[in-house]
Amino acid sequence: MLNRQMSWHRSSLNWLVIAGSVAVCALLSLVHLPFLKLLVPDWFLIWVVVWSVKRTFWQGVMAGVALGWIQDGLTHPHPSHAVALALVGGLTALMQKQRFVSEDFISVALITFAMAMINQTVIALQMSFSTDLPLQEIWHHHRQVTLSSAIMSSLWAPLVYAPLNRWWSWLQAEE
Repeated sequence: MLNRQMSWHRSSLNWLVIAGSVAVCALLSLVHLPFLKLLVPDWFLIWVVVWSVKRTFWQGVMAGVALGWIQDGLTHPHPSHAVALALVGGLTALMQKQRFVSEDFISVALITFAMAMINQTVIALQMSFSTDLPLQEIWHHHRQVTLSSAIMSSLWAPLVYAPLNRWWSWLQAEE
């Protein structure tokens, strides 16, 4: 009985940490410094990568969809971020499942860099098919945003990864 109650408390605390970390990422995504519009990390992408590193394919996809919908709610829903983040979550989980990379800071930064490129490309593709903007303008903007987003997101990814990985490792050790 006591063990079951402790498990329930750990599970509740884990959900609180998950929701809190998503809320922090949401708040950070709203912070934009003047004159530095291109130097903003994609906090939702970082969180999806960090989550998906130790999860199954479907858990990564579902996290991507959920955070994509949150991001759509905070920004503009067209093009949808859910499609790109679902792809990012699924691919990250598959990379870990195949053991292409280890679970350390450098690997998480590299994965985040690659996934930011994929994320921005999927968004640019959606814009190409669903807007009347000239393709040249979309892809010119894509080149600017993609590289800066990938660099900034990969630099910040270990900062998000470290506490969450430590927390999830502790939870797993306690079971």
